[in-house]
Amino acid sequence: MAEIIRREFIYLWYYFDLQLHQIFWYWVLGMLIGSAVSVFLKDRIHHAVRMLGKHRIGILGIVVSGVLGIASPLCMYGTIPLLQQWLWEGISIGSAVSFMLTGPATKITNLGALKIVLGAKRFCLYLFYVMAYSFFMGNIVNVVLA
Repeated sequence: MAEIIRREFIYLWYYFDLQLHQIFWYWVLGMLIGSAVSVFLKDRIHHAVRMLGKHRIGILGIVVSGVLGIASPLCMYGTIPLLQQWLWEGISIGSAVSFMLTGPATKITNLGALKIVLGAKRFCLYLFYVMAYSFFMGNIVNVVLA
């Protein structure tokens, strides 16, 4: 029994070590980019979303908020209070849905690992589908709740 446990530990350590070497630099790069976005672009992102609330731009607002969600370093739990504030400031609920779907699904710290796992072609398809789904759901929510 002890030999089986030792062997399993060796396998687990090997795969952990292998995966750590594969994703480490992507993880570091993701943290650096996420931190830079958080420090240098946070005010611009907030300003852009406030402008979305002041100008009723419809479908374009959903696209813009989806792109802002990709640039956002926030996780789902950080997105919820932020979106509540933006809703109070007048952003459409469809734009909020688009931001909520793209933000956590495309956290910059996770994208490097996704690219390794999926490969470049599937990774680009993943980003496309996330944007398409957020656009679709943002429009559906606007139609249903408008």
